[in-house]
Amino acid sequence: MMFEALRKYAQFEGRARRSEYWLFVLLQVLLMFGFMVLFALVGGLASVSGASAESAANNPAMNAAVGLICLLFIVVGLGLFIPSLAVSVRRLHDSDKSGWWLLLSFIPFGGFVVFIFTLLDGTPGPNRYGADPKGREGYGNGPAVVHHHHYAPGVEPAPPAV
Repeated sequence: MMFEALRKYAQFEGRARRSEYWLFVLLQVLLMFGFMVLFALVGGLASVSGASAESAANNPAMNAAVGLICLLFIVVGLGLFIPSLAVSVRRLHDSDKSGWWLLLSFIPFGGFVVFIFTLLDGTPGPNRYGADPKGREGYGNGPAVVHHHHYAPGVEPAPPAV
């Protein structure tokens, strides 16, 4: 499930469950943590060897290692950008919102709104973006009382039993 977003690399259609979205976010965090550890190890090797900052900067092997890690970091970041965008759009689709809502992230506090949308459960049943990934029925297909005392459209509540 963690790699589901990578299997759907550039698929912007459909819906994504919360678990698909958040496991992919976890994968990205783990990868970034791994790069931080690599940078710390390379920097730690320079300090353990007793080299001053100036001599470590002049060390071709150290520079090559840092350059390789930086290049790998950039390649991984660019490689994860499209699936990250796609799974975010599909996550918004699950709550029946357009992917354009992601643009809210560019205004103050808009990112918080998008964050809240990613936490909320998707709409039950099919919506305009596809079938429910959890396989649930929609509001109009189940019993008359559907959720928190709301009734499906066109269905009147049954009179109370006496």
